[in-house]
Amino acid sequence: MPRPNFDAAGFYEALDAQRQAQRLNWKQVAAASGISASTLTRLAQGRRPDVDSLAALLAWSGLNAADFVRQDDGARAEPERLAMISTYLRSDPNLTQEGAAALDELIKATYERLRKKSNAT
Repeated sequence: MPRPNFDAAGFYEALDAQRQAQRLNWKQVAAASGISASTLTRLAQGRRPDVDSLAALLAWSGLNAADFVRQDDGARAEPERLAMISTYLRSDPNLTQEGAAALDELIKATYERLRKKSNAT
């Protein structure tokens, strides 16, 4: 199975395009995203961001991290449907964390029950 990797250079170029579109300098990007300017310097040098910095930059820019994950064979993995449901529930502003977790458990249990039933027939 090919090992996926993060296209840090492509991510930096996309951030730069976002920065230019908003007419900001890199210091302003650092302040707006809540990360250090040195993190942006490391990105410019081709280094990958830590997960918290990545999350902050994704939130600031509106970019999608999955767009920068590459595999040697060019294939892109499709997420499981249950994983996507969990993601949507946990990002729903109308639900508390506890509510999202409760719905997530309920959906997963129901899915497993129905899936086993349909596989048995």
